[in-house]
Amino acid sequence: MRSCIVINGFRDAAIYALGVGACARDALDENELKYLYHKDGQQFIQVLPTFAALVSLESIPNISTIPGWQYDTRLLLHGQQYIEIYKPFPSSGCIKNKSSVSGLHDKGKAAILEVETLSYDESGELLCMNRATTYLRGAGGFSTSSHPFSYSKHPTNQVSAVKIPKSQPFAVFEDCTHPSQGLLYRLSGDYNPLHSDPLFAEVAGFSRPILHGLCTLGFAVRAIIRCICRGDPNMVKSILGRFLLHVYPGETLITEMWLEGSRVVYQVQVKERKRTVLSGYVDLNRLTSLL
Repeated sequence: MRSCIVINGFRDAAIYALGVGACARDALDENELKYLYHKDGQQFIQVLPTFAALVSLESIPNISTIPGWQYDTRLLLHGQQYIEIYKPFPSSGCIKNKSSVSGLHDKGKAAILEVETLSYDESGELLCMNRATTYLRGAGGFSTSSHPFSYSKHPTNQVSAVKIPKSQPFAVFEDCTHPSQGLLYRLSGDYNPLHSDPLFAEVAGFSRPILHGLCTLGFAVRAIIRCICRGDPNMVKSILGRFLLHVYPGETLITEMWLEGSRVVYQVQVKERKRTVLSGYVDLNRLTSLL
């Protein structure tokens, strides 16, 4: 599937930055104001690397239209996001996407779907690759139990497993989400009612609307850029995020970070419930000499 996504000037990148908490605690924060404002003009603002995940959303194939495929969209859960970044993201322009199903697995009571999206800038250069893994509850059982269907076009070991070190973290960053965080984040294009409609969220098994997993990932990577990259978003080479548990808007996120060479292993915990909600790693192009 191919599509063209237009980034509307500085607005889309800035709204995204606000959606993942930039300048929420301090509107004068020099480390984060650059994602929202530049004295020489808005075309010079910097773009957070996790913005790359958004440009692939509209290009994901609508699998609900596949004949014989049945699932309840209210039971869909985002399981994992893997991003490779090849050049800094522009703050405006037309981005061309090419998406394909890269994996499908029958897990009995559920199905796991992997969709890969390649994004190109206006000159045809590859900007980034996204691979989204979605857990479809109630959509499994479409193959025989003795030989469950499993397809993947990429090696299973291409994305490393996440092992959280037992040592003390190199850095820890605490950030508060706002009660309306999900309503703000959805303005970036993810309008799944699970994050805004109380009745929809209740049917899905939650007491109230939950925060987008990609929003939590944005908070985590922003913390890593701040604490490890000394505010330079262009140091980020690749990102893996595994969504372990939901976050309710208004909860406090604690991001713990460990350095393993040029890789930052991280996990995010909800302070109020003392539960780990996200883990993964960020690979860097280089390490700052200030560390």
